[in-house]
Amino acid sequence: MPAEDEVEQVIEVDTSGNRAALRDAAREPGSAKSDPILVADNVRRTFGGLTAVDVEHVEIQRGVITALIGPNGAGKTTFFNLLTGFDTIDDGEWSFNGRSLKGVPAYRVARRGMVRTFQLTKVLSKLTVLENMRTGATGQKGESLLRAMFPMLWRDQEEDITQKADHLLARFLLDAKREDFAGSLSGGQRKLLEMARALMAEPEMVMLDEPMAGVNPALKQSLLGHVKSLRDEGRTVLFVEHDMDMVRDISDWVIVMAQGRIIAEGPPDSVMNDSRVIDAYLGSHHDQDLSAVEEAVLAEAQAEIKGTGDPAPRTGKGAPKADPDKSADNGADKGDHRD
Repeated sequence: MPAEDEVEQVIEVDTSGNRAALRDAAREPGSAKSDPILVADNVRRTFGGLTAVDVEHVEIQRGVITALIGPNGAGKTTFFNLLTGFDTIDDGEWSFNGRSLKGVPAYRVARRGMVRTFQLTKVLSKLTVLENMRTGATGQKGESLLRAMFPMLWRDQEEDITQKADHLLARFLLDAKREDFAGSLSGGQRKLLEMARALMAEPEMVMLDEPMAGVNPALKQSLLGHVKSLRDEGRTVLFVEHDMDMVRDISDWVIVMAQGRIIAEGPPDSVMNDSRVIDAYLGSHHDQDLSAVEEAVLAEAQAEIKGTGDPAPRTGKGAPKADPDKSADNGADKGDHRD
C-alpha cells in the first residue's frame, strides 16, 4: 500500500487549442469539428415500433468535455450503449480515431481506448476495492489459463498493476477503502471507483453516464474536479447529465437529444438559450432563481410536519400565481423542467 502522502501526479496537457477550435464550429446539429475523435453517421436503433435513436451525424471534438443532455427517454443512454458495443444498431456507421467500431464488442472497444461508466454503477460488490481496480487493467498475462499456472510469468506485472491502482485510489480519495468490499461503498464512492477503474485502461476517451446521479452533494465537487482533470490530462470526455449547473460549469460543448435525434449543439450558454432546447427540455423558467421557491417549499413542509395548519401563502419572487381555472389536483406546474 502506498504511503499516505503518495498520490499519483496528474500530468497536464495543453488542450486550449482544441477548445479554441470549437469557437469556429457551427452552432447546429451535426456540426463539423476540427479534430473529431468520434464520428457517427445515420446511427439508428428501434425497439418494435419505437425509434429510440436516430442520429444523422455527430462529431465529438478531441481533448474537450462534451455534455449530452436531453429529457428522459431522449435516447442518450441507448446511444451510449450503441457507441460502446453494449447494444446492436439497426443501421449506421461510427468510428473512433478513424477506425470503424461497427460490430466491435464492448471489450475490444475498451481496448482501443474508449471506456465508459454506467448510470447504475457496475462495481463487483463481493470483491475488494483494490481487486475491482485490478480488473480494469488491460493486457494482463495472468488472464491466460496456461500462464496463470506459472506465477513467475505474471507476478511482476501484477505488482505494477497494483501500484498503479494504489496511486489512482489515492488520487480519488479511496485509498482508505482499499481492502473494503466494494459493496460497502456509498453511491458516490462507487461512482469514484468506476471512474478510477476506467483509468486503469489508459483510455483516450471516457464516457460517463450520469456521473452525478444519486451522489451526495458533499461528493459532487470532488467528482467535478476529477472530470475536469481528465481533460487536463488530454483525454476526451463525453458525459450524460441532467444537472444543468454541472453542465454549465465543466462543459466546453453541449449536444442536445430529444426523441432520439440531435436537435441542437453549441457552447453551454448558447444551447441554454436555444428556443428548441427550452421547448424540448429546459422549460420556460430554466434560468429563474429558485432559491426563494425552495425556501417557501421548505417552510410549507416544516409547517405541515409540525401540524400548524395551513401554511402561509408564498410571497415574493418565485411565488406561483393563482389560477382559478385549474383544479387543486392540477394546479402544480409540471412542465417547467422535464427531466
